[in-house]
Amino acid sequence: MDGAPRVAADAWEEELVATGPDPAPTVSQHRRRRFDVRVVPHRRRSPLRLQDWRMRTKLATVLVIPSVAFLVLAGVQTQSLVGRATILADFAAQVGIGQEVAQLVHRLQQERDRTAGELFSLRAARNEAASAKVLATLQPYRDASDEAAQALRRAAEPLAEENASWEDTFSVAFQAYQQVDYMRNVMATVVLSNDTILGNYHRAVDALLTLLAQPSPGADRPELSDAVLRYVQFARAKELSSRVRAELYTAARTREYADEDRAQLNDLRSRQLTALGTFRIAATRAQVARYDQMSQDPTFIEAARMEERALTQNPTALTVLPAEDWWTASEARHELLRVFETEVLADSAGEADEASETQLRETLLVVGVIITVLLVAVLISVLIGRSLARSIRLLRSQALRIAQIELPEALARLRSVSGGVPHIDVSPAVVRSLDEIGELAEAFVAVHRSAVGVAVEQANMRRNVNAMFVNLARRSQVLVERQLELLDDLEREESDPDQLENLFKLDHLAARMRRNDESLLVLAGTESTRRWNRPIGLGAVLLAASAEIEQYQRVRHEAVADLYLVGHAVGELVHLLAELLENATAFSRPDTIVQVMARADGSGATIEVADQGLGMSPTALAEANAVLAKPPAADVATVERMGLFVVSHLAARHGIEVRLHGGAGGLVARVRLPGSLLAVAPPPSLDPPPSPRVLPGSVARPDRPVDPGPVDLPVAGRRPTTVPRQAQPVPVRAEDVLAPAGTPADPGGGWWSREGPTSAVSTTGAGMPAPPAVPVTAGTNERGLPVRVPMAQLSAVTQSARPEQQQPARHDPDPEAVGGMLSRLYSGVRRAEAEETREIPVSPPGVWSEGGRR
Repeated sequence: MDGAPRVAADAWEEELVATGPDPAPTVSQHRRRRFDVRVVPHRRRSPLRLQDWRMRTKLATVLVIPSVAFLVLAGVQTQSLVGRATILADFAAQVGIGQEVAQLVHRLQQERDRTAGELFSLRAARNEAASAKVLATLQPYRDASDEAAQALRRAAEPLAEENASWEDTFSVAFQAYQQVDYMRNVMATVVLSNDTILGNYHRAVDALLTLLAQPSPGADRPELSDAVLRYVQFARAKELSSRVRAELYTAARTREYADEDRAQLNDLRSRQLTALGTFRIAATRAQVARYDQMSQDPTFIEAARMEERALTQNPTALTVLPAEDWWTASEARHELLRVFETEVLADSAGEADEASETQLRETLLVVGVIITVLLVAVLISVLIGRSLARSIRLLRSQALRIAQIELPEALARLRSVSGGVPHIDVSPAVVRSLDEIGELAEAFVAVHRSAVGVAVEQANMRRNVNAMFVNLARRSQVLVERQLELLDDLEREESDPDQLENLFKLDHLAARMRRNDESLLVLAGTESTRRWNRPIGLGAVLLAASAEIEQYQRVRHEAVADLYLVGHAVGELVHLLAELLENATAFSRPDTIVQVMARADGSGATIEVADQGLGMSPTALAEANAVLAKPPAADVATVERMGLFVVSHLAARHGIEVRLHGGAGGLVARVRLPGSLLAVAPPPSLDPPPSPRVLPGSVARPDRPVDPGPVDLPVAGRRPTTVPRQAQPVPVRAEDVLAPAGTPADPGGGWWSREGPTSAVSTTGAGMPAPPAVPVTAGTNERGLPVRVPMAQLSAVTQSARPEQQQPARHDPDPEAVGGMLSRLYSGVRRAEAEETREIPVSPPGVWSEGGRR
């Protein structure tokens, strides 16, 4: 039956040795090790293997890859549409700013044409007053140009920040205008030629016209390109008309033409006609009709007639026109051209805005459709993936909850049970679907149910084993108690010192057997039956623990604080300290001592047991402290280290912290008692103290001088005697050390158990003993003086201080007879309980049970 698992385990060990431990264990391996499940280690997860991916990653991949592909294609299309919309938006903005550009060109044309006529008067001025008068004539035109330039600058700043190429063209045009402004300031002081002055104006106007032609809608929008061509060509024709006007106005002011004026005027006029022809070709019918209507205006006709007369009336020479008449007629025609130019620009700007808005609406519509389709696809995918992911997540959560919470808690409940095996509910499957995931969830539940069934069977088996432990321990306890009673009787009747010493050894062996029986009860999860109903001093508890071990002579109580412990925990605390003292004496040389110290520590107390033995290695010390910190379950290894197991479980029951520390040449066991185990000192008893029972061999302690006096130490109310029967002190056990000072009838004293109260201190009669006739001493000291016996005369002063009252005569029974009878009665009850017990007694609620759990 065990062959296959053993072969698998051996193979796993060989593989582990050959390959070495996994340097990066996975989370599943960590959880398996956490619950002590030995599983063959798998290979490390690789992100390059598709089968190693998490289910969420796989579902996300199935959803993301098509979505990303769709987004890439949609993004390309959207980018193209957004690019077109951006281009058209920039185009519309540039066309819209053409009004400001055309206004500045118009103002510069007026200033240039007027300046060309006034240059003759400026040079003919003989003083500054005459020059100032000429400049004053030009100043309104300059102010108008500056105002138009400022308007253009304000409108161009936002557009220049968005379009780099348009910003460069604008910078060139504005630098040309700044050059014109510089020329104005030096015109009156520096001698400049007409060509230089007018050339600056020509360059500024040409740069502005280039800026006006800068907008480009792209090759796929020819209708918008024609709109730009219309107003650009008309602006050029208007510029050529303005330059013809300037030449004629200059000749009219100087009363003559230069030699090259005819050729230049003919060239300008031919270029003007070409620009107008290009405009008429690109213009719409409405614009052509509007231009024809404008050309029929009387002022336009008058200016055209005067221009024709100057250029063609005299074949051999040009005709000089009247200066003022020509300027007035040409200015009126120029204003008509400006109005028409504004209309053409407005039509082009309207077309550009409409195209931009149309493109923007189309882009938004396409983007909206793309987003809608993507959202619908993602929503459908998410709904399907969410259904799968939810089922997988619920299944994973249930599996982890079963593995980490429900199953460990069920095992812990079954491991710590001390009565009947409780019913363990197995939660149903959380996935109710009929697909493969639902079937897998049902399989998990079936595995959980099988594991709980196996754990219940093990709990029943452990319960039966614990019942056997309890029955055997109870039977052994009854026998040991009877053995101790018999030894007490034999010790009282024995007078031979050698035989009495042997009886003492048997008495201590029986006490150790009783402690082993109590250890078996701790192993079975049952509490100790030795309990006290009154607080006990810490010194008495330590003395009782020393009385429970064999080599009690080596224990030295160095410094013990005056503290008291609650009675219900005294028995198990005596057991715990006895195990530590036994360990300290067993693993140290016989010629060394074991020091016990106890001190108050905050709200609690600290007890230290220090030996000078072999000590422990750091690894063994860490393992032992781990066992003491967390009590393990009972197994074969527990029986081999029974003392450590018992100490850990007893400490866990009462919240006691036990730690082992390496000392100087030995080991130090530090026991930290919580404040809940400490109690206030009980009220002092008014009854006479019982006869002290000295630990065997305690008179031979090296730190106490031994007086070679009588063999028997004197007791209160009794003279020292040399009867051989008292040559050896009576053996002491925990219940003897912890017995209260009162009589059996004392309502505040005593320790109780299922066997009943211990034997009380007997008295010689119903009344108080008479005071001794002679003083009681304990021999003489080194100087020959008598040694006083404390409390020797106590019987003479223990009468009540209250007024004497006549008490009725009482016939009390013999205390020894009553104690013996009760002892035999409770012993019989204990034997009957041990023989008839079939169930493990259940611990009352709130009491520590096996494993240190409530």
